[in-house]
Amino acid sequence: MTDKTNSEINLAHLMPAKARALMAGKGDEVIKQVGLDVIRGTVYDVLCGKNLRDSTETITRKRLATINAATLAMFIKGETMSPDFTEHLPSIASARLKQKLKGDERQILQWILGLTNKASQNVLRDSLDHIDQYKDDYVRICKEVVAVCEADYGVLKGTLELSPTEKAEINWYFMVELLQTIGAQTLAIRGSEKSTYGKLFERLILGSLLTILGFKLVPKTNINNPNKVFWLSSAGNKRESDATLLFQAGQGVRFDIGFIGRGNPEISLDKVSRFEREIEMGNDKWFMATIILVDTIGKRSRIVKLAEDINGCIIQMSMTYWPKQVAIELNKKIGLTHELVTMPDKEVPNYLHNKMAQLPLESFISGVLI
Repeated sequence: MTDKTNSEINLAHLMPAKARALMAGKGDEVIKQVGLDVIRGTVYDVLCGKNLRDSTETITRKRLATINAATLAMFIKGETMSPDFTEHLPSIASARLKQKLKGDERQILQWILGLTNKASQNVLRDSLDHIDQYKDDYVRICKEVVAVCEADYGVLKGTLELSPTEKAEINWYFMVELLQTIGAQTLAIRGSEKSTYGKLFERLILGSLLTILGFKLVPKTNINNPNKVFWLSSAGNKRESDATLLFQAGQGVRFDIGFIGRGNPEISLDKVSRFEREIEMGNDKWFMATIILVDTIGKRSRIVKLAEDINGCIIQMSMTYWPKQVAIELNKKIGLTHELVTMPDKEVPNYLHNKMAQLPLESFISGVLI
């Protein structure tokens, strides 16, 4: 392959479309590919006090396995296209990266060179001036590893076949390149999952919780009847709340959610300090309570007292069936009447499970990037 050919090969086109959709990070695409039942089960787990990171591990593994398998398919399709495809992969990647591409292809190109976004920033210093030198070093190391593998384990050979017309002859170089690529993409996806799932599940959990509590999701720009409604991610004068609930004229509650443990007290404190007790909407003044949801609170934390100072409270999502505590707080602060307030604890899980089965989860994230 010539340098011109290398710069023209779009590797993203060799990657199956379903896997590229998972790489794109769009909320509705993640749900579509991972499966609504899995997402619904994860939201239910969190409502029952389970840690989000533990609950999303199933989604992460499925997402990783899908993209890893698609990468193998890409290698096989490439070898079908050209017998020396794998040998030229690093050169293809470096030539394409010089074009300053974005999106899923840029991710794939970096992975082929064993890079993540962070590694690219640190190793290449966000500059492509030395990409060819990096590529040459990468190839040299791969060849050194291949030589060691052949000496220690013997000659590797065989055939991988997707179909009668799509097959690849494998050797140690093929496998080393494939494993390096999969290793980089695994690091990249694992590294980004905190932000990815945090943004996605903030909306899913708040939307599910407030709907179960009897409130209706509405666009902030179209509030005809401000009674028992809510919207997600509203921008206020002082900061953006993750959800805003209007109970009746002049009364409302802002929600802020963060999957923050006791090891990050300064973040929790910052959340509390951002809110005001009153806001103006149109010509009306609204008295707003605040409920902040965090994973856990340290034993000596000051945030509980700080929250009380702004007519708010902190609720730990690590508590079993914490949605009942939210209902109790809403009853105290705005007079909400709801069956969860007095429901025996043993009945709460089945109640939440039945309610979750009916919720339109897609409406909580429609068109939102994660």
